[in-house]
Amino acid sequence: MHKSSETSINVRLDKWLWAARFFKTRAIARDAVQSGKVQYNGQRSKPGKTVELGACIKVPQGFDIKEVEVLQLKEQRQGAPLAQLMYQESEASEKLRASNAEARKLSAFHSPKPDHRPDKKQRRQIIQFKQQ
Repeated sequence: MHKSSETSINVRLDKWLWAARFFKTRAIARDAVQSGKVQYNGQRSKPGKTVELGACIKVPQGFDIKEVEVLQLKEQRQGAPLAQLMYQESEASEKLRASNAEARKLSAFHSPKPDHRPDKKQRRQIIQFKQQ
């Protein structure tokens, strides 16, 4: 008899991250977990770790880190609206991401951009400066 309750499903961490659409492929999800970029309940984990309901997972997303709580366990990848129902981002994480995005936006306007590439003399000066 097939069990359809979500509590009986054993889902690997890399598979859950892929199904929740944090990573494009399972291989990329596995590599991120193995390298320690993804934390499961505040600790480094292995890709084969069984995900539990209510667990806290920290996942890198671009320049930020999302802190999410697991709400559903699924092995199959679904559309983005359904995948977003599998987790809930913490309020602290949302606020931090918003403030970081605002800071990046403000600094983008004030960063000096050169009008042209350095010429040969300027490149030599840059290399000489870096070697000091």
